[in-house]
Amino acid sequence: MNPVFLSWGIAAAATAGVITRPFKWPEAVWSVSGAALLVILGLLPASQAWQAVVQGTDVYLFLFGMMALSEIARREGLFDWVAVLAVNHAKGSPRRLFLLVYLIGVAVTTFLSNDAAAVVLTPAVFAAAKKAGSKPLPLLFACALIANAASFVLPISNPANLVLYGNHTPALVKWMGRFIVPSILSIVATYFMLRWTQRDDLQGECESDPEQADLSPSGRIALGGIAVTAIVLLVVSAFDIQLGLPTAILGALTAALVLAQKRASPVPVLKDISWSVMPLVAGLFVLVEMLQRTGVIAHLAQIAQAAVRHHAAASAAISGGVIAVAANFMNNLPAGLIASSTVMQAHSPEKMIDALLIGVDLGPNLSITGSLATILWLNAIRREGEDVSFMKFLRVGVVVMPPALLLAIAARVLI
Repeated sequence: MNPVFLSWGIAAAATAGVITRPFKWPEAVWSVSGAALLVILGLLPASQAWQAVVQGTDVYLFLFGMMALSEIARREGLFDWVAVLAVNHAKGSPRRLFLLVYLIGVAVTTFLSNDAAAVVLTPAVFAAAKKAGSKPLPLLFACALIANAASFVLPISNPANLVLYGNHTPALVKWMGRFIVPSILSIVATYFMLRWTQRDDLQGECESDPEQADLSPSGRIALGGIAVTAIVLLVVSAFDIQLGLPTAILGALTAALVLAQKRASPVPVLKDISWSVMPLVAGLFVLVEMLQRTGVIAHLAQIAQAAVRHHAAASAAISGGVIAVAANFMNNLPAGLIASSTVMQAHSPEKMIDALLIGVDLGPNLSITGSLATILWLNAIRREGEDVSFMKFLRVGVVVMPPALLLAIAARVLI
């Protein structure tokens, strides 16, 4: 068989495995198996595969820091404390609780990243639903979808932003000028469409005024660690410094302070971190490297150049839509890598790059495997005893994602 077609077939099969999870095996099994098979069959040199794995170091560090913060906060009761606070402010209204959760999600995604919204916010929201006696799925869907809908407010709002711009993002002021209007439209459209899909489950009343316990000293340390991390990431991004190492250091430091204060062992915390996410991401980086090696990127760059010459604005809008859908077949991190390599080779104009970024960030709201944040969200709700199938998420995403995507891309291309 032609080596190129065989390579593509392995990549397609591995991606299908990540999406469908045959035998309910973890997503990482399929990603890593596909990457390993490429190397074993000699389709990708081991040295290039390793370089692709190393390329994701900043993402791995970022994820570790966020997961460490989340796990230590969960253990110290921070999520339960936030849950009671949210329920008290909802005053017995599931619709008000939904809005409150959504707005908190906007803030967390904007200043801590969409992965943090999935990892840190989801357990708190599940706890809030339990405290309120409200149906949890509308609130959990809010966590998942706002994690993508608000992920281009700032450069730090999504690691995929850094991937697409090759770790050289536009200055913060320039970024805001280009993305603030599309972000607002994305956030508002997602809210109204999601609330409409969940309207039946948001009827009636929920519990109100549960007793608010004091946050423990270790819980305050966890809260402080999350707040400091948000501030540091904002400052670091303004200086165009990679986010992974600062996040990992702050996550580890926060966990160490809490454990030292309690004189507790770190083993239970380390045991409960979702380590399988790391090999999942590493495998995806290897699959993208194979596409680069087999000439797919060069061909896409030629198509992009021809489209821009024909009609720049239309090609930007179409490219954003295409990558938005494609991200759901391969995950938005590799989609961002492919888009980044393509626009660099094609020397694409600013509006096309921005439209691609919107598609990479927002498109994954269509399906459950579209972004790493949504996969992290799925892992988080499974730990709480909930689950959402591919089709169940798709029935919501197919209603919610397209209007937000159209509005956001149109705002960026036309302004």
